[in-house]
Amino acid sequence: MQVLHIITGLSDGGAEAVLYRLCQFDNENNHVVISLQNEDKYGPLLKDLGIDVYTLDFLNGKVRMLGLVKLFYLIKKIKPDVIQTWMYHADFIGGVVGRIAGIKNIVWGLHHTTLVKEKSKRSTILIAKINAFLSNFVPKKIIYCASKSKEVQESIGFKKAKGIVIPNGYDIASFTQNSSMGTAFRDELNISSETLLIGHVGRYNPQKDHRTLIEAFSILKEKKLNFNAVIVGTNLDNDNHKLVKILNENNLKDDVFLLGKRSDIPYVMNGIDLFVLSSAFGEAFPNVLNESMACGTPCVATDVGDSSIIIGKTGWITNVQDPHSIANAIIKAAEEKLSNNTAWMQRKVNCRERIVENFSIEKMVNRYKEEWTN
Repeated sequence: MQVLHIITGLSDGGAEAVLYRLCQFDNENNHVVISLQNEDKYGPLLKDLGIDVYTLDFLNGKVRMLGLVKLFYLIKKIKPDVIQTWMYHADFIGGVVGRIAGIKNIVWGLHHTTLVKEKSKRSTILIAKINAFLSNFVPKKIIYCASKSKEVQESIGFKKAKGIVIPNGYDIASFTQNSSMGTAFRDELNISSETLLIGHVGRYNPQKDHRTLIEAFSILKEKKLNFNAVIVGTNLDNDNHKLVKILNENNLKDDVFLLGKRSDIPYVMNGIDLFVLSSAFGEAFPNVLNESMACGTPCVATDVGDSSIIIGKTGWITNVQDPHSIANAIIKAAEEKLSNNTAWMQRKVNCRERIVENFSIEKMVNRYKEEWTN
């Protein structure tokens, strides 16, 4: 099949990563990608796979008529068997222009959960409502990455009969248990194996609720827990003065390492004892939980998106924006690790098995191919 992907952008995000993995591991079909914006992170990576990538350069939210005309003629030139769109704006623009170009096999992709005033952009809420109406006519199917995402979109009018949930899939060969990686990471930071090392990987964004995370660490310190924590991701470094200020206010500057953006995430996941997701809203199917668990690292996560479905019985789910709830879950994990090593080691095994059995890249790719052809 000739599969044309139309996506809002190719920056460092969850949907973008799923698109990349789908193109990387589907060897049966020919893939072409059109970004409404620019190439950003994943454009060059897709090109390295031999994927043709086109950009429309709709920057700063501005849609250009010449870009729409270019999209129309690209669709006519590519002659796709299916158009797979990704995220609200691409669903709208790619879906409508695709229909005008004569393509009927259009599949929308949705990776968003929260549509709340003051938490979501007005333009995003507006386009979601427009898409809810268009969902009756434009797409043949709508693929959601999470049950929570499907629930939220259908509550505002997305066509229920077209909705399908395909969980994100992960390259379990890249994220695997590796003690030497873990040792190397801890040696880099000079953290002993006896110290509980807590990890968080994300980006600096209100959605991730880093203040609550740090407040939870402060509670751990008050309770005399022997721990260190690492916070990894874009803008999560010592140049982030707001974050440094919060750490200083909680007397945690010597306990928490701000490591910024890193490319060796498997090392991080193997080096930490426990991963914590502190998000307050907006998550659909958090990739980092799967990456952590694939490395055999248990997770504590707030009850957002499909976190509870991913974790199952392998970790702990906490209240949103509740540092005491997060701290209590971390303490339970620490107690198990210290008092019952057999149970802790079995928990680590269960983490990886859950990802392998339910969220492998092979399962995801096969599900997409089924929906494209049926």
